[in-house]
Amino acid sequence: MFIVLLRFAENRAAAADHMPAHQQWIKQGLNDQVFVLVGGIQPGLGGAVLAHNTSLEQLERRVAGDPFVVHRVVDAEILQIEPGMADPRLGFLMPAR
Repeated sequence: MFIVLLRFAENRAAAADHMPAHQQWIKQGLNDQVFVLVGGIQPGLGGAVLAHNTSLEQLERRVAGDPFVVHRVVDAEILQIEPGMADPRLGFLMPAR
């Protein structure tokens, strides 16, 4: 499981120009069942993605293709989490045992 932090970078002012392509990138991640949750980092610092069902290498490639990353609207940081315990409602995030 991964958390992707997309923090605004030096080209933040171009966010509106690339928003439609960025939103399509998000929709593709959701459709591919890789993105579980997408939202904003408050107060207005960027965005975050909870990702699952992918490898680090695949996620790195996916994130590198985000138009916001390509055009330096955001800087991306990927945090890998090895789940140990979860509420039963989030059991699907747990590795098979």
